[in-house]
Amino acid sequence: MYSTSPFAMQFKEPLVQATLIKRYKRFLVDVKMDNDEIITAHCPNTGTMLSCSTPGSRVCLSRSANPKRKYPHTLEMVKIDSTWIGVNTARTNRLVEEAITNEQIAEFQDVQKVKREIRTSEHTRLDLQVIQANDSTLIEVKNCSLAVDGCAMFPDAVTARGTKHLRELIRLTAKGLRSCIFFLVQRMDADRFSPAAHIDPLYSDTLLQAAEAGVLLLVYQAEVSPEDIKIVGSLPCSLA
Repeated sequence: MYSTSPFAMQFKEPLVQATLIKRYKRFLVDVKMDNDEIITAHCPNTGTMLSCSTPGSRVCLSRSANPKRKYPHTLEMVKIDSTWIGVNTARTNRLVEEAITNEQIAEFQDVQKVKREIRTSEHTRLDLQVIQANDSTLIEVKNCSLAVDGCAMFPDAVTARGTKHLRELIRLTAKGLRSCIFFLVQRMDADRFSPAAHIDPLYSDTLLQAAEAGVLLLVYQAEVSPEDIKIVGSLPCSLA
């Protein structure tokens, strides 16, 4: 569905634009195509998509070549005002993995290998493991699509699973392992990041505990467009 370069994840096939009618049952959206046809598309985002699911918003869809799919189209991005926002969380890990592999992330250089889906305990898997010459880092990746007054925020709903991952990173760090929580902000109308304490105060408190325990906290920003998605740099983070 996409190809990559050191600079961007480029869509092989042009995305189709439409207008959002509604999101429902979490994984479905109804959209109106520009020819007035109304279709149902798959929404691969388990969050609330707070501020990113307003009826009437312009959206971009990809189309699967798999003839067995019930809903061939997938929601990729939503336009709020003049900003495209990446909401396909199925792409987030691959975006971060490729940026690390291509050494676009300043904190990871001389990368030898990146592994996926690393089991760290009986009930926990983390997204990535970055192996370098003399070190390795276990990473949990989170997609951030929410922004309020120019501040990117995570989560957009209470996330017990997210808090569990933070506690696992704290546990691993206490054992002497290097661990990281990596937030990818897929919108360009934010200039900083903060945990959404007003939505999930426990997650916010646990993120602060993780940072104090030595868990590496990274926030990077991606520029999203119908042509490609590219990670362009880091954002400052405030945990206060």
